[in-house]
Amino acid sequence: MTSSIPLWQRRFLAPIIGFPTWSRHAPDRAVYVSSESGIYQLHSWDIASGVRRQITHEPVGLVSGHVSADGEWVLWHRDTTGSESGEWVAAPFSGGAPEPLADGLPAGWDEGMAPGLERSVAVISDHAGFGLYAIENSGAAKRIAFSGDSLILGGADAMMGSTELGGLSADESLAAIEHGEHGDLIHPALRILDARTGAIVADLHDVGRTLTVAVWSPVPGDQRLAIGHERRGEHAPAIWDPVSGEVRELSLPWDHHTEVADWWPDATAILLVELDGGHHRLHRYDLETGAITTLETRLGSMTGARVRPDGNVWYRLQTGEHPGVLLQVGRTEPVFDPGPAPAGRVFIPWSFPNPHGQTVTGWRIEPEGTAPFPTLVHVHGGPTSVDLDRWAPDLQAYVDAGFQVVLVNYRGSIGFGAEWRDTLIGNIGWPELEDINAGVDDLLARGLADPARLAIAGWSWGGYLTLLMHGMHPDRFIAGVAGVPVGDYALGYEDLSPLLQAYDRALLGGAPAEVPELMAERSPISYVDNVEAPILFLAGEADSRCPIRQVMAYVDRLNERGHPHELYLFPTGHAPFQIDERIKQTGIVLDFLARNVPGIEVPN
Repeated sequence: MTSSIPLWQRRFLAPIIGFPTWSRHAPDRAVYVSSESGIYQLHSWDIASGVRRQITHEPVGLVSGHVSADGEWVLWHRDTTGSESGEWVAAPFSGGAPEPLADGLPAGWDEGMAPGLERSVAVISDHAGFGLYAIENSGAAKRIAFSGDSLILGGADAMMGSTELGGLSADESLAAIEHGEHGDLIHPALRILDARTGAIVADLHDVGRTLTVAVWSPVPGDQRLAIGHERRGEHAPAIWDPVSGEVRELSLPWDHHTEVADWWPDATAILLVELDGGHHRLHRYDLETGAITTLETRLGSMTGARVRPDGNVWYRLQTGEHPGVLLQVGRTEPVFDPGPAPAGRVFIPWSFPNPHGQTVTGWRIEPEGTAPFPTLVHVHGGPTSVDLDRWAPDLQAYVDAGFQVVLVNYRGSIGFGAEWRDTLIGNIGWPELEDINAGVDDLLARGLADPARLAIAGWSWGGYLTLLMHGMHPDRFIAGVAGVPVGDYALGYEDLSPLLQAYDRALLGGAPAEVPELMAERSPISYVDNVEAPILFLAGEADSRCPIRQVMAYVDRLNERGHPHELYLFPTGHAPFQIDERIKQTGIVLDFLARNVPGIEVPN
């Protein structure tokens, strides 16, 4: 029997699982995120018995959590509004009502948690600053360090790592943080502190270059820490001994973005994750000999990888054609397959030159039929993010509607070297638009895109670029979709979370009030009166990343002009975790595009 639910909706409804996390002390007690209930929630997984249970029932959902070091509790940062500010709670691994995690641990924004047996550490921010808290197993928390600038717990910002592995040393004596006390969160420095007292043990700072925490050695007493550095331009691994001060840069035969995801249990080797051409590869690096063994994995992008106690490697892999599945190196059958999903269309690699002679890469997803296609440029957020070959039901829905969807890894994206990423420092907006327009010109020259049927869409920073594009190049696109966008940059800064304010200061070269010329030149609201195409806005009322007040300031300017636009407000934050809401929003976008781009139809 054929389902009456449209194909594009069935892709959303297919259950999604995240990469599981577990404690080294109780490796058969794992926690993972799943959408199987219709909203992203935490689930516990007893790996030995195979028993899995939904633990959280948060009304706005959540996409991250931890298991306690002894495997008895599930921990999460409870956010009841979608603003991302909340408090830490815990519930039994076998299920039950949550309770506050610790006395003395304040509410605020989560900047990383590392659970331990004797003590845990967490970083929480509020508008007064950033605090590092030690939580003793007695249940009492105390602040042991503070910064008015910015700090996050080690591993909190890693693509592959986690704070369980990067925040607290194996013997729980040392805590690792990344900080921007030198005024540059984009190029954080590292600091090691006594996890009991907060006393500084060691500092590491590469001026003008990024340092990141990856994973502590799993052997108690071995205080080596795997880190990431940019001393040769691209993100690369090193081993730092904060006690001796030695930093050992690891020699690699490639020059691609590479992270340390884990150590082998005896600390003789580390697991490397290499990003190349929008796909990931795994390698074992022997620390004594320097020998590198490439592990046999499926082709795709990964959202997690880790070494199990028996030395086997688990990884989560996805592509544009299928959602993420948990796999084990050397094993054919998945470790955990959430179930079948309607296939997506393949992501086709794409590259083109920008006006500076640089090669920009991205992806194309082709619809049925022949070129030239109606084309939707879908702009990623960040800007320090990257479009990979990934499962994306929203993009596939636009393809089903008849669009060629194209993705551009503009300057500012990660994975292409520090210089590429840092192009935007003090220079936001214009480099990205140059690269996007160069991509459109390339498609037109190849006969792949119809010049009369071009649309642009983006969320977050992609929404910022969508609005800026319509203001600065009003005749390029016939429709735009601005999801949780930045419309009035300076006004938005006032309502941001503390970490996003610190990021903006690093990106802009100061707070917006300190760089008024840049704001006048690069804020979309400066060009709002130039906009010619209809625009659809989608915005979260509790958003602390792209706050609602500045979105409405931009919308009000369009209202004053009587310019055609549509506005959809939803009650939570930066992104909804409810599957029904994601389907609803995609349907709103499809309907808007079908009414404004000839030849586009809402798919059945």
